[in-house]
Amino acid sequence: MLSKLHSITAHRKIAPGVAVLACAMALAACSKKPPAALPPEPAPAVTQAPPPPAPANQGPVPGSAADFVAQMMGRDTIHFALDKYSIEPADVAALQAQAQWLMKYPAKKATIEGHCDERGTREYNLALGERRATAAKNYLVSLGVDASRLTTISYGKERPIDPASTEEAWAKNRRAVTVAID
Repeated sequence: MLSKLHSITAHRKIAPGVAVLACAMALAACSKKPPAALPPEPAPAVTQAPPPPAPANQGPVPGSAADFVAQMMGRDTIHFALDKYSIEPADVAALQAQAQWLMKYPAKKATIEGHCDERGTREYNLALGERRATAAKNYLVSLGVDASRLTTISYGKERPIDPASTEEAWAKNRRAVTVAID
């Protein structure tokens, strides 16, 4: 029995040593061997110049409806005397500027809106507005703009820019407005 006791005691003394040895062998088996030769050093980083800044907004796209309004600077509108639809000499420069823009962009079309003041019947003002839009269209055609690119519409007294009932407001409302179409 003593020999059995010595055997158990010996096992208890040997077992921790065997465990440590087994762990050391396991770790040694997992370790990496140093490489035969080290890889070359990486090349120095090349710094790229930052991309150029995006161009600042230079305004409307050339040939767009917004470009037409910007280029005309108020010359997209001509005015008429009471109950008249003839082109006044003061409006010739505006129509010439419109024609030049339309000739520069031959694919663009435009609508010419005829407007009246509030006096007169609805039917009378619709007809007068149509004559005003047609007079402006005909003038643009006489300057070389292709008639097929121009349409007319009359709003009569339905779309005043000044709703007051004064001579000044009525004068503002008797107009033809050229609108470029995108």
